[in-house]
Amino acid sequence: MANSYLEITLKIDHSNRASAAGIYNKYKAPFLDTIAGARSKELLIRTEDVQVLHGFESSQQAQNYLSSELFNNDVVAALKPYLKDTPDVRIYTVA
Repeated sequence: MANSYLEITLKIDHSNRASAAGIYNKYKAPFLDTIAGARSKELLIRTEDVQVLHGFESSQQAQNYLSSELFNNDVVAALKPYLKDTPDVRIYTVA
């Protein structure tokens, strides 16, 4: 069970959401297999935006992921052409 969550909210045009979902699918397994403390990763789609919810053992591990090579060199680089605005990034701790 996750003790912390990293929520990243992305503004992506409807016409680009299939491409963004492809990026999510491409990097889900590497995230779960290689990132310390990773427990889950879910893609949440709303009319106004897309959210990626990452589960971690601790908030420090969630913070560490944000500075990882996988996140910055792969995920962010692949999503950049589809982003309409700066993503909203939040880390939550389970009470």
